[in-house]
Amino acid sequence: MTLIGRTRARGVETLALDSPGTRNALSAALVGELADALRDCGKDAEVRAVVLTHTGNTFCAGADLRDPPDPDATVALLRQIVELPKPVVARVTGHVRAGGLGLVGCCDIAAASGAASFALTEVRIGVAPAVISLPLLPRTDPRALARYCLTGERFDAAEAARIGLLTAAGRDGEDVDAVLEPVLDGLRRSAPEALAETKRLLTARVLEAFDRDAALLTALSARLFASAPAREGMTAFLERRDPPWVL
Repeated sequence: MTLIGRTRARGVETLALDSPGTRNALSAALVGELADALRDCGKDAEVRAVVLTHTGNTFCAGADLRDPPDPDATVALLRQIVELPKPVVARVTGHVRAGGLGLVGCCDIAAASGAASFALTEVRIGVAPAVISLPLLPRTDPRALARYCLTGERFDAAEAARIGLLTAAGRDGEDVDAVLEPVLDGLRRSAPEALAETKRLLTARVLEAFDRDAALLTALSARLFASAPAREGMTAFLERRDPPWVL
């Protein structure tokens, strides 16, 4: 069973996270399959740009707590999106949680419908948004990011656009595809080599963060996920109850 849907229209390859039964959680299998699909796109001269989207009402629920990917594999996937020599565009029409925000943050352009919602929920299960901070810290408002990382609060697409997580959010019933229509038209009109070099300029700061901090944050993520609070937090989440630290 494939976990990544693939379609193409006029040079734009759409990769859809297609595991709605797990809310498109980042399992080892999904991470591996998405990495393979991105690698194919990067090598294919017929692909001008990539759209990353989803099936079901959740873009990505974060790490799959029953089958979590290796932290190194997650870092490699995020870096792959940033380094891909083709623009990557996030198309979001549902919920985004935890590690899913890392995927959105790595994309060059990101748009969401008014139905989308976002939350950095790691602290609520006893861990930290360590690895996904690599793309988020250079690209989002630091005060807003501090609030949402520390509290785990939900926020909507308009707020996600305000703080820099999204490029644009649909308003007043505007469909996300209407938002992305001029974006994709612009990419189709642009020279492939120019797009690759322009993306290289725009992602330099993000890649500096990967070079400087990836090893440290990967180790932190592994340590926290193996801790007693995280085991309790993940168990509580799966059992749909509050962990003992909730006041």
